[in-house]
Amino acid sequence: MSKLEKLCQNYENFISGPWADNLSGAQRVIFVVYDKAEERSLRFKLPEFEIATNKALHRWRHMDLTNEFPQWMADEEYREAYFQCPEDLEILLSQFKDHLCERIVTTLTHDDVDRNTVVALSGLASLFGFVSVSEVMEGVALHVKGRLLVFFPGDRDGTTFRYRFLDARDGWDYMAVPITA
Repeated sequence: MSKLEKLCQNYENFISGPWADNLSGAQRVIFVVYDKAEERSLRFKLPEFEIATNKALHRWRHMDLTNEFPQWMADEEYREAYFQCPEDLEILLSQFKDHLCERIVTTLTHDDVDRNTVVALSGLASLFGFVSVSEVMEGVALHVKGRLLVFFPGDRDGTTFRYRFLDARDGWDYMAVPITA
């Protein structure tokens, strides 16, 4: 059995169990932690996670974040100036974080999302260098009704329970439930 197959099986085992209703939004977040080198293979397996969710009698809503930054940047009035002087873009990145959190919250609070819905986020790797995943999670956690499933390319230290996004930064602690292979 491959790591990704094991990861999907572990997710299916977890998602099939009973869901506690008395959890805070941050405790309703699930991180599926996988090796960054397996990003493309994991994307291919996303339908299996949806099937596992539906099999457990929960609804599935997927949001791919891959194109969020380029789409946001395309709408920026002075984008050409930022391309000529990218270091000036740092000024706008907090606006991008706010935009991204707003988009995710809109999905989390949509009429068809309830306490029985898994909202899955993929494409986090495309956010690297633009926004901190921990800041995004802090910005959206209060709005999680059912479960927020985050496909997280990186690792989780089993001793300190710290997550490292793309293995490139110091980790941070997070209350998310980890699903690993």
